[in-house]
Amino acid sequence: MQTSTRVCVIGGGVVGASVLYHLTKLGWSDVMLVERSELTSGSTWHAAGGFHTLNGDTNMAALQGYTIKLYRELEEITGMSCGLHHVGGVTLADNKDRFDMLVAERAKHRYMGLETEIVSPEEIAKIAPITNLDGVVGGLYDPLDGHLDPSGTTHAYAKAARMGGATIETHVKVEATMQRPDGTWDVVTNKGNIHAEHVVNAAGLWAREVGAMAGIYLPLHPMEHQYLVTEETPEIYERDTEHPHVMDPAGESYLRQEGRGLCIGFYEQPCRPWAVDGTPWDFGHELLPDDFDKIEDSVTFAFKRFPVLERAGVKSVIHGPFTFAPDGNPLVGPVPGLRNYWSACGIMAGFSQGGGVGLMLAQWMIEGECERDTFAMDVSRFGNWITPGYTRPKVVENYQRRFSVSYPNEELPAARPHRTTPMYDIFTEMGAVWGQQFGLEVANYFAQGDEPTHETPSFRRSDAFAATAREVKAVRTKAGINEVQNFGKFRVTGDGARAWLDRIMAGRIPDAGRLSLTPMLSRKGRLIGDFTVSCASETEFYLTASYGSQAYHLRWFEQNAADGVRVENISDKLTGFQIAGPLSREILQACTRDDVASMRFLDVRPMTIGQVACRVQRVSYTGDLGYEIYCDPMDQRQLWHTLWAEGQPKGLTPFGMRAMMSLRLDKFFGSWLSEFSPDYTAAETGMDRFISFRKDAGFIGRAAAEAERQAPPARQLCAFEVDADDADVVAYEPIFIDGNVQGFCTSGGYAHHSGKSIALGLIPREHAAEGLRVEIEILGQMRPATLLTTPPFDADGSRMRG
Repeated sequence: MQTSTRVCVIGGGVVGASVLYHLTKLGWSDVMLVERSELTSGSTWHAAGGFHTLNGDTNMAALQGYTIKLYRELEEITGMSCGLHHVGGVTLADNKDRFDMLVAERAKHRYMGLETEIVSPEEIAKIAPITNLDGVVGGLYDPLDGHLDPSGTTHAYAKAARMGGATIETHVKVEATMQRPDGTWDVVTNKGNIHAEHVVNAAGLWAREVGAMAGIYLPLHPMEHQYLVTEETPEIYERDTEHPHVMDPAGESYLRQEGRGLCIGFYEQPCRPWAVDGTPWDFGHELLPDDFDKIEDSVTFAFKRFPVLERAGVKSVIHGPFTFAPDGNPLVGPVPGLRNYWSACGIMAGFSQGGGVGLMLAQWMIEGECERDTFAMDVSRFGNWITPGYTRPKVVENYQRRFSVSYPNEELPAARPHRTTPMYDIFTEMGAVWGQQFGLEVANYFAQGDEPTHETPSFRRSDAFAATAREVKAVRTKAGINEVQNFGKFRVTGDGARAWLDRIMAGRIPDAGRLSLTPMLSRKGRLIGDFTVSCASETEFYLTASYGSQAYHLRWFEQNAADGVRVENISDKLTGFQIAGPLSREILQACTRDDVASMRFLDVRPMTIGQVACRVQRVSYTGDLGYEIYCDPMDQRQLWHTLWAEGQPKGLTPFGMRAMMSLRLDKFFGSWLSEFSPDYTAAETGMDRFISFRKDAGFIGRAAAEAERQAPPARQLCAFEVDADDADVVAYEPIFIDGNVQGFCTSGGYAHHSGKSIALGLIPREHAAEGLRVEIEILGQMRPATLLTTPPFDADGSRMRG
């Protein structure tokens, strides 16, 4: 066994094999994989082997599409069979909400180039004739759906990797991983030590245990999963062609042909976590005992949906564990806080996602970044606050909802509340209806009178519409208040702080007492941050950005660290409130002896408010006159009582994130991971107006930004007023120009103050002109829309800046 390598991949399932292959495909040949048993041991060997493109996240759907198309390439490279069955598949909808979800997914697929189609019950009867269509209102057909041979596919990846120079060692058990001072790793095994520059944890069922060797906790948990294979069935073996897949969300099942019979699997409600206290090292090619009681209700429903099953005998039962992350997506990428340690685990849909995961991780490792936004599967999307006690109920919830409708406004209840601010009980008593971000409870709106105390999930305007309108009106006519806890916050100190920020941030770094807005770019010029930077002194700066991306951003800061500069994540060490609206200045002045009137737009200053020492920034994401007020969390309640006592008589009203996201549309303000993400560049989104090309600093991404300055990109972010009905743009709806899909929406909603349905989206630059008429597909309806260049509120900025 070789004793040194550039990359050591731990785990020989389909994901580990895919990572190894893609590393060689992108040019690294000095790579190896170690597996404690045989390839496919763990979850891979007993997987049902199905694959599909349907995924609520468009980047994940695209990666699944890549994975499926990759299998033919593997067969050509290796001469091995992956056992491909491209039979197509249909997902059933038995109610309006399920059908709305499928129609919305089909709309996304239009600009992604995926050839799915909405089908009627009559068409489903022809596609999948064994289906009882009672109650079915329609479905989504995907010709790419199919299944394969899990073992053959894994070995094809392995052979392709070996052909590229990789080494694979089986029956090598990893016993420890230890990092050297230079950032490289010693992988200790039962057959000797391996010195590796990089380690990839692709250990599947054992990923928790392997992660613990490096001192980290990876939030994933195995779940028991069961599927049945029937005896030969005439309705199947007498067909001329193979029967397509059928996904039945109502029955929590997936069905496909298996030989001359059928295979049906279930995501049952009375599900069961497995190996709660750790995966046994001697587990591998075993199965779990049959458990028909657990799937009794699911089987009963399946007999009604597919009557042929009731006449078919059970040939075999496959009952084994798969790992899930709390939200069901993989855990991929560089692990925050560790150098050269990579995660490729939590991938329950390995044969749909494994190829895309391998490609993204290889690009990340070799090129420094991926070709698309991978945040939906980035291991950094969970912070160091997460625990096994949180992970387990979220994984159970996700398993139970595997085939449930996913609504854009839905807030899932498991393991909540988990993290709260000192205002939680006060706001709850005031009617707060809570959402969550990065484990933190965040008020979505405040229910008053007969307004709903729970927002009903919907693809259309929800029952929180009126409450949101009321809060928006309060902000625009008087003043509103909400928390600023859900901002990511960093403190940067040291003699080299300014120089470091000038390199990390593309925008101007402000002078003392001022703040600035700046994008943060990757080396290829893509947006990886949307920051506010404030200067307390030449050696002390404060940054604010997305709360949910704090671990993602801190990882970047640590990867680009400089001597003499300290970066501290103070997201939970600094909290406070935002007050905004025409009376916000008057209210703040009543709470302090400092001169509020002299504060200019983008000023920052220390201020005593009531009894509390605060840092106040004159800026507001509402686009109105407003102030962000930061304090120690221990002082937050006292600060609240001061602001509320002075503000309530003047009409100060608490408002939540639903109102905030409506208010920003009045100004066409983009939001992080919608308009601003690694999928886009600054010039595409208009963020280049905040880049300081005049500063004498070689900031990261400068060359790419300069190139786009000389040759503007092909697409441009624009705002549209939509002639909507009862549903507004959410994201990724296609934009039709002259009858053809030429763009897509990044986000949207209803701007209550201006009374307009607003959409933001990317279209070809040559079409971006005032008054352009387009159509946007919303839930299957073509809605007329008009391009706007002037925001409907405070177009000249006189209120925000005055």
